[in-house]
Amino acid sequence: MKYSLYILKSSVKDTYYIGSSDNPNRRLPYHNGESKGYTQRYRPWKLAYTHPFDTKQQALHAEQVVKKWKSKKMIRLLIDGKIDIRTYLE
Repeated sequence: MKYSLYILKSSVKDTYYIGSSDNPNRRLPYHNGESKGYTQRYRPWKLAYTHPFDTKQQALHAEQVVKKWKSKKMIRLLIDGKIDIRTYLE
């Protein structure tokens, strides 16, 4: 089963949410609906980026790498296709 790194962008504040899932399109309604916590505060969200991986472990690793950046600039470069997540996973 394929897993993906995904990034959501808030429509009301300049903020992002980074996650991983076997189906990011299924996760989006959850974040825009019943989710509590961080994503609840900045609804609605739109799917800004996805990158598929062969395993759940690879997707989780990519998620942790992006979260460690703590940088909107890097996230924007990733979303815009100016950097490749695979470069940062080795």
